Amino acid sequence: MTVLDRAPEGDEQSVEHAPPRWWHRVTTPQVVIVGLVVLYTTYFTQRSLNIHHALGTASYDSALYDQGVWLISRGETPFVTLMGRNLFGDHTSFVLLLLVPFYWIWPSVGVLFFAQSAAIGAGAIPVFLVGRTRLRSEWLALVPAAAYLVHPAVGHTNLENFHPDAFLGVFVGFAIWAALDRKWKTYLLFLLLALSVKEDASLVLVPLGVWVAVRRDRRIGLATVAGCISFMAFAMFVVMRGLIGVPTRNTWRFPFSRPDDSTVGAAFRVVGKTFTDPKAVWDHFTSDDRPWYLVQMTAPFAWLFVRKPWVAAISALVLFTNILSTFWYQYQIEYHYSLIAVPALSIGTVCAIAAMRDEFSFNAPGVRISILVRPVAVITVGVAALVSSFLWAPVPWGRTPLFYGQPDNDWANAAREIIDLVPDDAVVAAHYRITPHIAHRREIYQFPVPFRSVLYGADGIVDGPRIPARAERVEYVVLPVPGAGPTSFPAEDWTVVRPAFDLVAANVYWALYARNPDVELPT
Repeated sequence: MTVLDRAPEGDEQSVEHAPPRWWHRVTTPQVVIVGLVVLYTTYFTQRSLNIHHALGTASYDSALYDQGVWLISRGETPFVTLMGRNLFGDHTSFVLLLLVPFYWIWPSVGVLFFAQSAAIGAGAIPVFLVGRTRLRSEWLALVPAAAYLVHPAVGHTNLENFHPDAFLGVFVGFAIWAALDRKWKTYLLFLLLALSVKEDASLVLVPLGVWVAVRRDRRIGLATVAGCISFMAFAMFVVMRGLIGVPTRNTWRFPFSRPDDSTVGAAFRVVGKTFTDPKAVWDHFTSDDRPWYLVQMTAPFAWLFVRKPWVAAISALVLFTNILSTFWYQYQIEYHYSLIAVPALSIGTVCAIAAMRDEFSFNAPGVRISILVRPVAVITVGVAALVSSFLWAPVPWGRTPLFYGQPDNDWANAAREIIDLVPDDAVVAAHYRITPHIAHRREIYQFPVPFRSVLYGADGIVDGPRIPARAERVEYVVLPVPGAGPTSFPAEDWTVVRPAFDLVAANVYWALYARNPDVELPT
C-alpha cells in the first residue's frame, strides 16, 4: 500500500475488503466482444469510405441524407432537393437528429458511415448479454454474437450507401434484451429510440409488445402495442402527410393494389384476394425467389430457434411484409430491409438453445456416452453462420464478389478535379455519382432534375415534367464526358438544355458547364 492508498488508523479491514475496481471485473470474453465490435466498425467504416471516395455511392441513398443532416446542422429546413421532399416527410427518421452535433464539429458524410457501422456492430452486444445469462457462459455467448456480425443481411446493409435503418439492429436488440430481463426503464428507452428510426419500426415493435404481454407483463406489453401503433399512425397521418401531403408513398408495394388505393384499402385488397383467389396469393408468395430469401435469412441460425420459437417470432411480421411486397429490394438479403429481423432471430436462437437440456446421454455397447447439448448447439450455430457468410455475406472469406473501392482511381481523381471548380454555394445539377460529394448546399439536383422530374417530389415521380423555377436557378451542371468512364446519363435531356450552358472545364471523364444567362433555357 502506498502512502496515498493508506487507510486511516483502524480502517485496515475496510481497505482489505474494498470492492474491486470495475476494470478488475472485466472478463476476457467481454474484451473479445468489444474487440469484435471495434474491428467490425473499423473494417466497414473504412470500406464504406473507400467505396464513397471511389464514386461508389449515389444520391439514393447517401447524398440525400448527407444534405438533410447538413441543412439541419446549419439551422435550415431539411428540404432535400435531391428528392424533392422534406427529410422527415420521406421517413420519420428523427434519429438523424442525434448526428447533427457531429456535423457541427465534422461536417462530412464520414459521420454517417461511421455511425452506421458503429450502430450495426453494436447490435452484437445485446446478443452477447442475452447469451451470457441464458447460456451461463460468456465464452458460449461470444458465438451467437459473432454470428450476428457475419449474418449476410448485416454486412450488406452496412455497404448499401447509408440508411437510418442501421440503428434498428442495436435498438431492437437492446429492447428485446431488456424485456427478457424485465429491465423496464431500459426497455422504454430503446423502444423510443427504435421508434425514432422509422415509422414502420412498429412492424417489429408491435410483435415485441405482444410477446411482452404474453410472457412478461400484460400491462407493459399492451401499452407497447398501443403506443407503437399510435406513433406509427401519428408519424404517417400527421407528420408525413403534413410535410408531403400523403401518409405514405409506398401503397404501390401491396400486391393486387390499384393506383388510387389508400394504405388501408390496399391492405384489405390483399385480405380479400386471400379468400377470392387464394391461388394468386400463393403464387405471389412463392414467386421470384421469395422462399429462398427466407432460407437465407434463417439458415445462419441452423433453424435452432424452432426449439422455442417465440422470441424469434418477433421478426415474423417484418419478414412477412418483406415477401408480401412487390418491391424487389425488400425480399433480397443484400438490402437494408432485412436488418430489422436479425436481432429477434439471433436472440431467439440463444433462448432456444438455453431451453435445451444440459446433457444428452445414451448407452453404447460397453460404454455410456454423454453429449453436452448446449455447447454442441452453439457450435452448430457458429458453423452455420460461417457457411452462410461464405455463401452470401460481403466478407473477405466469402464467395460474394467484393467491391472495396479504390479512392485514387483515375475516374474518381478526374471527378475531384472538376468538383473543386464548383463554388460552394452554387446551385448544381449533377450526375448521381457526383452528388454525394457536393451535397452540402441548399440546392442540388440529380440530373436530369430539375429539367425533367425523375424520382422527385412528394409522390416520387418517375418521369414527370420540368420544374421551371428550379431549372432557371441551376448555375452549374456536372456530367460525364459521353462515352468515357463506367457510367452513363440521360443524354437526350442534356441535348435539350445544352445550348443554355457553356463548357467551363473538362478532362477525360468529366465536364463542368456553367449557365449562360444570355441564352434562354430551351423548352
